[in-house]
Amino acid sequence: MLKIFVGFVIFAGLAMFVIMQGGDSLDMSGEKHGADAVHAPAEAASGPASADASAAK
Repeated sequence: MLKIFVGFVIFAGLAMFVIMQGGDSLDMSGEKHGADAVHAPAEAASGPASADASAAK
């Protein structure tokens, strides 16, 4: 029983530490769909692959 209590205290302390470090940027609202979803912009093609594509046109 003591091991369970100690494990819970350690886990709770770790969880509180992570939440406090996240600050205002921590989003706990779950999955987002539709207009609320934020997607990272696609990376621009670079290097020889983009040169080959422009030469093929």
